[in-house]
Amino acid sequence: MHHLAAQWIVKILRDRNIPFLICGGLAAKGYGSERDLHDIDLFVPDEHFSSIVQAGREYISKAAKHYHEGGWDLSYVQFKYEGIKVEVGNADAPQIFDAHSNAWVPLNIDFSRYKTVNLLGLELPLMLKEDLIRYKTLLSRPVDIQDVRAIRENA
Repeated sequence: MHHLAAQWIVKILRDRNIPFLICGGLAAKGYGSERDLHDIDLFVPDEHFSSIVQAGREYISKAAKHYHEGGWDLSYVQFKYEGIKVEVGNADAPQIFDAHSNAWVPLNIDFSRYKTVNLLGLELPLMLKEDLIRYKTLLSRPVDIQDVRAIRENA
């Protein structure tokens, strides 16, 4: 079902010419992680965030607002499409919790830094490997450590 959810959100984004960057577990899969996907995570520029929220409004499962939870401090919306969570983050100043220094640090989302990879039957712009490893290393949740290990093993 992940491929259906990916096709749905990517169609919305591409129909509106909205830049996006895949991160999280799907990006890790693109770099060699083989763990099961739980959701689809991506970022869009701030100026396009409300357009995405509006376009997917009938599938919203978590309201578009600022959240401070689970190592993340950012604005995002969560959709549920065909039972799959699709989380779209606003790239306006997100922060993540650095588990090593016990401090919040900026997560700089640069839409010019990506690698196009075929995943779920789509050509997707993935966050660059080094950027993904950096943020997953900072967060250091068990799933992030697992992804970083898999990415490095497949390098």
